[in-house]
Amino acid sequence: MLNLFYREPDEDRWFPYDRIPRRLVRRIRYGPRRPGGQERVFLNLCLGLDRLGIPYSANNLRRASRHPEELCCIIGKRQVLDTFPLHNPLMVGPCCYDHSIDAPDLATRAAVRRILVPGEWMRRMCEAIWGDKVFAWPVGIDTDLWAPEQDVPKTIDFILYNKIRWDHASRESNLLEPLRAELRRRNLTFSEIRYGSYKLDQYRALLPTARAMIFVCEHETQGIAYQEALASGVPILAWDHGGEWLDPSYHPDRVRYGPVSSVPYWDATCGEKFADIGMFSSALERFQQGLATGIYYPRDFILTHLELKAAARAFVAHAEAASRRG
Repeated sequence: MLNLFYREPDEDRWFPYDRIPRRLVRRIRYGPRRPGGQERVFLNLCLGLDRLGIPYSANNLRRASRHPEELCCIIGKRQVLDTFPLHNPLMVGPCCYDHSIDAPDLATRAAVRRILVPGEWMRRMCEAIWGDKVFAWPVGIDTDLWAPEQDVPKTIDFILYNKIRWDHASRESNLLEPLRAELRRRNLTFSEIRYGSYKLDQYRALLPTARAMIFVCEHETQGIAYQEALASGVPILAWDHGGEWLDPSYHPDRVRYGPVSSVPYWDATCGEKFADIGMFSSALERFQQGLATGIYYPRDFILTHLELKAAARAFVAHAEAASRRG
C-alpha cells in the first residue's frame, strides 16, 4: 500500500478563516478551480495507479500512524512536509522545493530516503546539495484524454502558447512581437493563449484545430502542457534558449545554473527548437518543411517516454527502493 500525501495551500491571509470567503470569490470570478501543475502531478499519478490496480491511500494520517514502518510519499507543496506530524520513512517530491538551497538539510534528515524532482536538468542542479538521494521522475500524461481528433478541421496554422513568466516587457518587445511579425509576414494564422488565463476545456478544444504549436517559455522542469499537446498529435516549435535558470527569486544572486531547457522531454520526432529570435525564421522554415513531409510523430514520443501507467510503475519502483533503504 502506497501512502500518498498532497495538499494545496489554502491559508488565512488577513484574518482567521478568511480563506473561506476568498475561495468563494475566486470561484465566482474565475469559475471552478482548475488544477495547477503540481496538483496535476498528484492527480495523474493517482490515475496511473488506478489503471494499474495498485492500491494507495491519499492523505490518510491515521493509517500511516498505525504503520510507522511504511514509507510515506509527500508530493508537492512544501507545507505538507513542513507540518508532517509522523516519523515514518519518507520519499519527498516531486515539486516540494524549487531548489535544494531552500532545504539544504533535507537529504541528511534521517526519515528522508529519496527525493524526486521532475526532470534531469533539475536533478543535476540539486545534486550538489542533495547528492545521490535526488532522482528525476516525470509524471505520465493521460493519452486517453489528450489524443488526436481526426474529424476536426485544421483552421489555424499555429497555437502560440505564451508562458513567459518574468521580464514580460523585454520578452514582449524582443521575442514575442518579432515572432508574431514573422508569422504575419508569412501569412501564417495563429491563436495565442497565455499560461494561467485559459480554461482546460478551451485548450483541449483548440489543439485539434491547429497544425502545430509554438511554445514560448523560459524553462520547464517537466512541462505538462506542452506534453499534452504532443500527446494530442500536435508538433511543436519551441523556444529553448539553453542558458541559465532565470527564476528571479534565485537568479543571479543566489543561484547560477545552466543549461536548462523549456522542453526537457524531447526528441527530433516532437518538432524543432530555436535558441533566440535571430534563429526563429530559419527554424520556422525547417518546421514548415517537416510538417509538410510528415516527419514528426509527437504522440509516439509521449507513448514511449511519458505514458501514464509506465510513469506510475516508475514511481512505485522509486518507492520500493526508498523503502528498502535505511
